[in-house]
Amino acid sequence: MAALTEKPTGKMTVRLVELDRSPERIGWLFMRLSGVAMLILAVGHMVIQHILNSSTDLTLQFVAVQWSSWGWKAYDIFLLWMAIPHGIRGLLTILKDYIHSPALGRIIGILLALFVIATVIWATIAIALFDPAMVP
Repeated sequence: MAALTEKPTGKMTVRLVELDRSPERIGWLFMRLSGVAMLILAVGHMVIQHILNSSTDLTLQFVAVQWSSWGWKAYDIFLLWMAIPHGIRGLLTILKDYIHSPALGRIIGILLALFVIATVIWATIAIALFDPAMVP
């Protein structure tokens, strides 16, 4: 809960708001920030992959050329870090509308969190260790 306190300072009253740091608030804030980041990253990805380049040219060789640069790897990793947790958090929000048992909601939340952690780590390692020289 936000706590509101007022402190008089001369002619003006300063209002201080203390915000709680609950997991729900942090999740809410993450959804807003990752949404803004993905607007830039995902639109950029779509423009680069599907407008500036032909969809028929999207092959493993194309990816190998692109991922030979750490800049492109970092771009795709950052997009991954935003998209996977954002999507799963949205799924959890939808599921909580239909799950009325707090214990079951907590279990599903933990399972989805473990899925996000495993997927993000696994995919980050795959992108980071991708060797373009191994592509025929």
